[in-house]
Order: sequence, then C-alpha cells, then structure tokens
Amino acid sequence: MSAIQDQTQFEVRNPANGELIEVLPVHSREEVHAVMQRVRAAQKRWARLAIEDRAAAVGRLREVLVRRAPELAETVSRENGKPRQEALLHDVGPSLAVLEYFVHEASRILAPERIHLALLKHRKSYLVYQPKGVVAVISPWNFPFFLPASDTILALLAGNGVIIKPSEVCPRSALAVKSCLDEAEIDPELVQVVTGLGETGAALIEAAPDHLVFTGSVATGRRIGVACAERFIPCTLELGGKAPAVVLDDADLERTAHALVWGGFANAGQICASVERVYCTPGIYEPLLSRVAELTRALKIGSASGAGSADIGAITFPRQVEITTSLVEDARQKGARVLAGGTGPEGRGRFLAPTVLGDCHHEMRVMKEEAFGPVVPFMKVADADEAVSRANESHLGLGAYVFASDLEAARRIAERIEVGSVMINDVILHGGLPEMPWGGIKQSGHGVARSDRALKELCHARHINEPRLPGPLPKREPHWFPYTEKSERRILKFLKTFFGGSAPARLARWLLS
Repeated sequence: MSAIQDQTQFEVRNPANGELIEVLPVHSREEVHAVMQRVRAAQKRWARLAIEDRAAAVGRLREVLVRRAPELAETVSRENGKPRQEALLHDVGPSLAVLEYFVHEASRILAPERIHLALLKHRKSYLVYQPKGVVAVISPWNFPFFLPASDTILALLAGNGVIIKPSEVCPRSALAVKSCLDEAEIDPELVQVVTGLGETGAALIEAAPDHLVFTGSVATGRRIGVACAERFIPCTLELGGKAPAVVLDDADLERTAHALVWGGFANAGQICASVERVYCTPGIYEPLLSRVAELTRALKIGSASGAGSADIGAITFPRQVEITTSLVEDARQKGARVLAGGTGPEGRGRFLAPTVLGDCHHEMRVMKEEAFGPVVPFMKVADADEAVSRANESHLGLGAYVFASDLEAARRIAERIEVGSVMINDVILHGGLPEMPWGGIKQSGHGVARSDRALKELCHARHINEPRLPGPLPKREPHWFPYTEKSERRILKFLKTFFGGSAPARLARWLLS
C-alpha cells in the first residue's frame, strides 16, 4: 500500500502485513525535466559505441543479477506480496533470460537489413537500425523488477538512454534495477528512475522522450496514448487481458487441471496473461472442474516471506480486492457454483482465497471484465466453435490458451482466437520468454514487448539506397526531365511489358523477381 504523506513524498508498504517499508520522494516536473537532460547527454555518448561494445557492457549485468538474486527476490516479495519463489521465477529469472538472449542476438537482430527490389536492379536498398534517443518506461506493480529490467535491457542494447517511472505501489524493485546497472558499471547517468504518483508520469511524457513503453490498465493506457499522440511520441502499450482457455474433450485432464490452477492463480491472479475464463466442451467439463477445485483447495495462502511458506501471496493493489470480490459476488448471485474459495479477504494482510466458479455464463461480469485477481470461472460450451465464439466476445485480446491432444485441431482453434499470442497445452510463459513477441490487439494495446520485433521498435529504421556497381553513373536517367513524346512511349511500353498479362510480361517479372 502507498499513501501520500505530503506533496513531496509517499509511503511504500508491505501488502502482506501493512508494515511501512520506506518513504520515497515524489519527483517534481522540474526534476523530471532535469533528469531527461542528463540522460540525453549520456545517451549521445552511449549511441556512439558499436553494438558489440554495448552488448559487452550490458552483459556484465548477468553476474550481478545471479549473485544478488536472493536479495532481489526479497525486495520484490516485500513490496509486491508475492512469495519469494515467484519473485525468483517471475522477476529475476525472466530478466536473466531476456539479458542472455538479447546480449547474444542484438548484433544479428540490428544488423543492416537488405531490401529486395523487384525493379531498379541497378541499385540496392537496405535498412539500418539506429537509436531513437531516450526511452521512457512506465512500469506496473505486478512484475515490478522484470518489466522495467527487460524493457531497459532492450532499450540500452538499441543504443538508447532510459528513464523508468515505476508504480508508486512497488517502486523499490525498479530502484534495484538501477542499483544493479550501476554495479555492472553502466554509465550511471544513462539510466535514471523517477518516483512518484501519476503527476510524475505525466511530467515524464511532457519531457518528450523519443519512445515510451507502458504496461498497465486499459484506462491509463488510453490516457497515455492520447498524451503521446499529442506530442508525436511513438509508444508501446501493453494493456489489460482477459485470457480465455479453450479445453476440448481429448485434453489431458491432469496436465490441463494443473496448468489452469497455476495459470489462474500464480501471482494471486495478478498477471495480464492469467487464465481469466475457461470454456470446456461437455465431455471434460465436470471432471476438469472437479479436479481444478480439488487442486485449488490444497493451495497454501499466506505471508510472502519465508522459503516455500505459501503458494498464494497477497493482493498488491488495494482496489483489486474490491474488484475481485465484486465479480465473484455478482457471479454467485447469477447462479455460479463456488467450488473453491469465494470467502473474501483473509487475515491481517490483503489475501484472497483462490476461487473456482462453475456454471458461469456471459451475463456474469466475471466472464467479461478483467479480474486481475485469483478467480477462475468455468463455462460449458457445446463444441469448439462455440468456445471460439465465446472467447472472441471480449474488448480485450492479449493472450489465450488451447488444451487438446489433437494438435492439428488445437492449431486451427488457436488461429481463430482474436488475441496477440496463444499457447497450446501450456500457460503464461509466452508473456515472459525473450524470443516470443508479447502484445495485444483490440483494447489490449499495440506494439510488442520482447522478441526481435520489440528490439527493432526501439530503433529508427532508416532506409538507404545506393548504386549497385561502382564507377561513373550516367549524367541523366531516362525518366528525368525533359519529358518528351518519346519518353512517354517508353514508359507505356515498359508498363505493358512488365505489368501486362502476356507471356513475355510474365517472363520479365520472373527474371526481375
């Protein structure tokens, strides 16, 4: 929990027990603008380095993260409320995976890229990828170390400077990212963290970064998108999700049950890729629902501190308790069966029992609104076609899951679900692995995080066209001034020869392709 003490500072509290962890400053508009100038100066020096040299420098971060992993997990756990094992699994581990992949692959990904020209065979074109400048990262509270760390790693390798504005609920994890970079001897001016509330984030956009990466809610993302558009700032927006899981009769019951429990309740359901609704065909519906409820009731809820002491940690953001309990109560009143959980807040801290709901339908809010809490509703559908139709009845389109033994049938379903990324017979991992593009459609945002595409999006792709062969060039090209009747006849002859439907035209296109 965070509370404003006055206009210049705010509190960071442990959601598991309410203890005060630290009081941090609210950076003012003037301070944010000053930080931007410092990072811009450092970025100009950084951008002059060859990408191999940038990769070698960023690569020093690996040993720092490995050595400090227990301490970093404790930092995340205390302010976020997740168990330390999840902090290692969800924050520190994926950060290392992103680092390892992009340090080795950045030179390949950002190498000059040839463009194939169908015409103008006497010339050649290629793209070069050059830094944008300063990347602003506005990061959320659910993965408070991984998201700012991974976005920063990509931005640095692309040659940019970075300013991180973390959530006021979990800012210390982003400060730990900065500490690790400093220990790895990255220029301390190149990456900065500004702390504060919404006004600090607004000041960061006003300071005109060259690209902005935001992860958070649809409502906040919409406001940020408007603010960026007004300033022509390109942005990557990774917003909410309402991930459906489609389960067919031939799915492996035991694997599917364990996957849905972990996919729905990891990080107390506070993952944009969490399983938020399950559509089952009739043959597997009751057995799967029963097994998921059984596994859910066995989960341990409690304090995030202590190795292996809990499976389900605290609810990080206070409002999520109200949202989740409201959705469960609405479903209960409209006929849902509560097979596990549903008991509301537990204990001194913000803990919610993981809840499994059966017999749900689309008149219930829980099937439509993002819960971002530990609740998994099940709905029986007639067949795969109805499952796909129901899965697509959403304004969100981030991730989805398909469970089936027939992989060809699963692929056909996956390709029909209107989301940015689908996993077959697995859950959540597509949101964190470095090679996989993670991004949404509909109101789940635009652009991608991680993957080769994401690294390129943090660069300007600049096109260069040049003569293919060395030596002197003609003094004038045939299509230049002056225009004459003869040159017009040549153009018409070319169009007929190259684009016409005759056999010579087709041969010409083949020879030039």
